[in-house]
Amino acid sequence: MSIDGVDLKDLGKRMEGAIAALKTEFSGLRTGRASASLVEPITVDAYGSRMPISQVGTVGIPDPRMISIQVWDKGLVGAVEKAIRDSGLGINPVVDGTTVRVPVPPLTEERRVDLVKVAGKYAEHARVSIRNVRREGMEAIKKADGASEDEQKHLSEQVQKLTDEMVKNVDHALSTKEVEIMRV
Repeated sequence: MSIDGVDLKDLGKRMEGAIAALKTEFSGLRTGRASASLVEPITVDAYGSRMPISQVGTVGIPDPRMISIQVWDKGLVGAVEKAIRDSGLGINPVVDGTTVRVPVPPLTEERRVDLVKVAGKYAEHARVSIRNVRREGMEAIKKADGASEDEQKHLSEQVQKLTDEMVKNVDHALSTKEVEIMRV
């Protein structure tokens, strides 16, 4: 069923986009090894806007416990270091000329708990994104011309059901990631 301006498939795709973004962020949460995906979600203040680290330098993994970022613009080295330090990932970068080296410490129990909290924040952002899509869909249903109250109510129930399903997917992804992080 579709009312003008409201497409359930489109709403579903947008909600799935939030889940895909969450899974990308989860891939950056490490389980003890260096990975370029660890620094991918970090944005840097550069040239008056926020840019992903991959757009200001080359990210490399010289060994399993080290991430290396070769910054292209010498003036951005400090900004990259600050962004990594402020990321909440608990990693401390070391500047070496235009290269920022990020040693990846082994995970302690305390660090694992911190990473679970970060994963929870990522999941909450995904839930908020899904709810925002739901809200937009509900507003479009209310504004729809020529739709009976029954049609609007039925479509609203479908949107809510879709939202509940997507939030359940986020919760499942979070619990899976928590188990992965806490596994020694």
